[in-house]
Amino acid sequence: MEIRAYKGLPEEAMDIREEVFCREQGFKDEFDQIDEHATHLLLFDDGHAVATCRIFAGDEPGEFILGRLAVRKAFRGSKLGAAIIAGAEKEALRQGGAVIKLHSQMQAKGFYEKQGYVAYGPVEPDQGCPHIWMKKELSEGAQA
Repeated sequence: MEIRAYKGLPEEAMDIREEVFCREQGFKDEFDQIDEHATHLLLFDDGHAVATCRIFAGDEPGEFILGRLAVRKAFRGSKLGAAIIAGAEKEALRQGGAVIKLHSQMQAKGFYEKQGYVAYGPVEPDQGCPHIWMKKELSEGAQA
């Protein structure tokens, strides 16, 4: 297993997001201008890209936003989602991050809670799917 970070959206990340968010979950507005300046992470298993996410600086100093986390269906349940989150946290720390926030689908809230994220604020629809904001304070001990 290997995690690589990229500036600019790699084709493999685009493919995973189209597969998971567009074809599986029916989202329409998957790609945006944030992709142009975000750091994209790809997790490779035996040379194949199987998971992705992106991070970018938030509005407050030291704040990063994690988003577009997707794991190919055949690889779910293998702790790869947790691994790429740990990689994103490590990358955010490297870039001076102190806290990561994310807008979780309600169905994934328990998964993020297991990774140390805490929900805050109201449940809101995003393209018809209920989401909630979550956050986690980063520490130098965060490792991928």
